[in-house]
Amino acid sequence: MSKPKKTLQPWEAERERARKAAKRRRIWSYTKRGFGTMFAAFFAILFLMPIVLTITNSFMSSSEISSNYGMVFATTSSGGKVYIAEKVTLKFIPDMVSFSQYVTVLFKSPEYLLKFWNSVILVGPIVVFQLTVATLASYGFSRYRGRIREIIFFLYIILMLMPYQVTLVPNYLVSDWLNILDTRWAIWLPGIFSPFAVFLLTKFMRRIPISLVEAAQIDGAGEWQIFAKVCFPLCKGAIASAAILVFIDYWNMVEQPLILLADAEMHPLSVFLSKINSGEIGLAFAVATIYMVPGLLVFLYGEEYLVDGITYQGGVKG
Repeated sequence: MSKPKKTLQPWEAERERARKAAKRRRIWSYTKRGFGTMFAAFFAILFLMPIVLTITNSFMSSSEISSNYGMVFATTSSGGKVYIAEKVTLKFIPDMVSFSQYVTVLFKSPEYLLKFWNSVILVGPIVVFQLTVATLASYGFSRYRGRIREIIFFLYIILMLMPYQVTLVPNYLVSDWLNILDTRWAIWLPGIFSPFAVFLLTKFMRRIPISLVEAAQIDGAGEWQIFAKVCFPLCKGAIASAAILVFIDYWNMVEQPLILLADAEMHPLSVFLSKINSGEIGLAFAVATIYMVPGLLVFLYGEEYLVDGITYQGGVKG
């Protein structure tokens, strides 16, 4: 004989329903989290694949790279592209690890290192002085309000929203008028006075509680002391964020040097990479890997500052 089914008390039945409902919610939460993780992992692998492919292929020999990708860069006798009738082989693991590409780039051909240092010379001053100008200008925009200042700040926003190609011709004409065309000043000056960092830091400084400024004024602090002892320390995260974004933006510039610098010896590595011909396919991977290192290091080292600069809002986490 089967045992009679136990009759649950109302409160016991309610607790059992609540337990089952909680279990279903927990299972659904784990399922959503699992699908979200797989979705994110898929796109992470997809986005990282070109970087991994570039780095691993830089350790291939020239013959192996030509056999895998030579058909992509092949041209006809008249200079036209060749129709690719077979599949291109994407190899992530070289048959034999070779450092010949790096030996050529770093020791046998100083042209590549010259372009690399051209990039450093062009980008370094832009980052340093743009942040200097932007920090001081942002303090002025945040501390003093008025119709004229708001109009100027609005013009900053309009300039920031314009793509660089729109302002390229005016920059060229102004550089020619100032007699700085074909010099590094034609790149430095527009970069130093770019409105992006001013906009970013102004929005950040305006979130600093006015009570902190008033407390400093009560203690007898002047404008420079308020800037140096109150605003600047609170804006370190935002300044680091702006530095990372400005560095990556100008490290990848191509149009500015092509238009404003006629001397190819002054062109940065970003321009040189776009001109590598079919006879240097293997070197292209090595140069591209070297070119990626500063950007990756800056981002990885400053990732925490970048996140804090975006989420931190004047002393209070957003």
